[in-house]
Amino acid sequence: VNNAGINGFTIDADRFKALTSRIGKDTKELERIFEKPETKELATETYELAEECIKTNYYGVKSVTEALIPLLQLSDSPRIVNVSSSPACLKNISNETALEILGDVDELTEKRIDMVLHTLLKDFKENLIETKGWPTFGTAYIISKACLNAYSRILANFFAKFQVNCVCPNFVKTDMNHGIGIYTVEEGAKPAVTIALFPNDGPSGCFYDRFEVSEF
Repeated sequence: VNNAGINGFTIDADRFKALTSRIGKDTKELERIFEKPETKELATETYELAEECIKTNYYGVKSVTEALIPLLQLSDSPRIVNVSSSPACLKNISNETALEILGDVDELTEKRIDMVLHTLLKDFKENLIETKGWPTFGTAYIISKACLNAYSRILANFFAKFQVNCVCPNFVKTDMNHGIGIYTVEEGAKPAVTIALFPNDGPSGCFYDRFEVSEF
């Protein structure tokens, strides 16, 4: 189970906590907290933070996976579960380059995924994120996870004996979101563990929103 994840932005923690405290325990409102204009105003996203996010969330996971594949091939039931995010599903992305490349499953390659990330960083540097239709909040986080989803699909197609799946644990209370969330760490871990322990004839190449199959 790969659970690399940094958010790619900084946020005013005190003001963020004050904002969430006004929401209280309203689950639906908490789920939408990062969509609120007030939250976006508290965050700072830079080229350097985006680059670090991509190196960790995509290339870090990819490097670990490549290192472990020879060992997994010795197993009778090799599994890879990559922890992703529902906002990274393609329906939430408007950038034409990302949609064209990541949405074309038959033509997906690692080099084409690299093109998406290179384009994103170029647009970050040129301050063209909104103009080019990238997500305007959590940009690097969302796209790094979308690319991780695409990489997982490549692995699932190439390694027929592997079970390779992605899962979004949903809004879990962690240090990354300053303890604001709906699920405890234990509850957040359960979907990934469940998928990792699927029977040998279980599915591969799927995206799960917690326990339910969803679309990439």
